[in-house]
Amino acid sequence: MTPTPTHPTVPARADDRPAPTTTSEECVIVSAPPLSAGAGNPSADCIADSAGGLTFDLDAPGRAADAHWSAALVLRLRGGEEDEEVRLPLTPNGTGRLRAVLPSTVALPEGRWDVHLDCGEETPRRLLPGLADLRSLIDRRPGPSTSPLAVRIPYATKHGNLSLRSWQRAPHAEAGDVLVDPDGITVRGTLHRVEDPGAWLAGAVVEARCRRAGLTVTVPLTAAEGQDFAFALPFAGLCEEWRGGPQVWDLWLRGPEGTPVRLARILDDVADKKHVFVYPARDVTAPHAPAQAGPYYTADNDLSVRVVERPPAAGR
Repeated sequence: MTPTPTHPTVPARADDRPAPTTTSEECVIVSAPPLSAGAGNPSADCIADSAGGLTFDLDAPGRAADAHWSAALVLRLRGGEEDEEVRLPLTPNGTGRLRAVLPSTVALPEGRWDVHLDCGEETPRRLLPGLADLRSLIDRRPGPSTSPLAVRIPYATKHGNLSLRSWQRAPHAEAGDVLVDPDGITVRGTLHRVEDPGAWLAGAVVEARCRRAGLTVTVPLTAAEGQDFAFALPFAGLCEEWRGGPQVWDLWLRGPEGTPVRLARILDDVADKKHVFVYPARDVTAPHAPAQAGPYYTADNDLSVRVVERPPAAGR
């Protein structure tokens, strides 16, 4: 079965603090109108293009309107070094408006980047999310290339600050439909950023790698045509060596020369899949004990399978 996207409220965590900084791992999708005036920090509208670039537009707040030549949008990598930032010059864009552009050609390492406004004479302030036009990211199909695939998705943190989720991958295996049946999962995907996808997939296999036990389960592709591929992964093989407790298996596509490519879903407008695309777990008869297994997306939007002990039946 396929999941029904939902947008649940994620409880706040102690490490996600209000402006000027936020370190939350979770987010909500930027789709609401700008926050009302007087909310404190200024807000920025975002427009995404299909190549991975972003344009930021904002009302020039006070001092920035008079000193726009030195004003900049500053992206800071969360958890990175103090000087790990990208500065984007702000230039006039109509009366009282400023614009900054993040081209797809500017390298932005994977991670979460907090967005600040620096007017030159004061401490940079966190920006709030305004309107977001992310239509070009929906069902994105990158063109042929071997350069790293750039993906940047703006989102609002739980405390209302603007941040970006960034990925930089080459090659990239995009997960598509994930079907869950009683015995396992069937996954369809698309390979990007290799010179000859058909030849690459001709000798490829899928590996499920266990984080805890260092085990690997390998299955062949069931279909491969052009960039597109499919595979089936039975739950029974993942549960043979399971000895209780949560066990996570990360899914990789391995090419004919041994190149491992993590399966992930990043080519859309959803910054965090984990709480949006939710799949059911299935009962599995395992040698150790009754188990449950099911797919899920990690905090990095990578595709994995979790095996846990089956809960007792109700009424027992």
